[in-house]
Amino acid sequence: MTVIPFSQLVRERTRAAHESAESSPFITELLGGDGTREHYVALMTQQYFVYQALEAVADVMMSDPAIAAFAHPALTRMPAIEADLEYLIGPDWFDVVAPLDATRAYVDRIYAISGWAGGFVAHHYTRYLGDLSGGQVIRTLLQRRFGFETNGVGFYLFAGIAKPKDFKDTYRAQLDAVSWDDAERERVLVEVNRAFELNRGVFRDLATATAAA
Repeated sequence: MTVIPFSQLVRERTRAAHESAESSPFITELLGGDGTREHYVALMTQQYFVYQALEAVADVMMSDPAIAAFAHPALTRMPAIEADLEYLIGPDWFDVVAPLDATRAYVDRIYAISGWAGGFVAHHYTRYLGDLSGGQVIRTLLQRRFGFETNGVGFYLFAGIAKPKDFKDTYRAQLDAVSWDDAERERVLVEVNRAFELNRGVFRDLATATAAA
């Protein structure tokens, strides 16, 4: 019997949810030419709350070897997000940002899985491997559209990762090596799909909020 590596199984079993999130109308407009700089600022504002929660949970769970293998310091995004928001909005940015309802639901779920290694890895995988993959394409498009150099898109720049492909390969190898049984792997797969759906919910709320602005 052929054994499918878990990282491959994750890609296959979550492809539909991943593609659905990527093709959300908000993202399509932002990257396709109809979105404005304000749309991008709105997106980064919501990213702030998501990554604040994810990295807070990572700090709490770092004593778990299964977490430490994935939560590499070079992935940390909060300082970059804060610098981007200061550049995009101004020094008073923190006083004017707020999470949307879907973002609150996303954040609540991230905190809810604190203490569950598999759940944390599901959300960590969904965010950071996406940032190192499609996120790099997004960065290039945003730089072209809005004239950014590094200011404003620091979120997408990983100074501590010289070769993203090598980093992602190592990450997937670590995912394959985790000693979860079949039932736990199934739980993780369900959670990855849930993470993509929560992300899609944020895009839906962003579309509504920016249309009303």
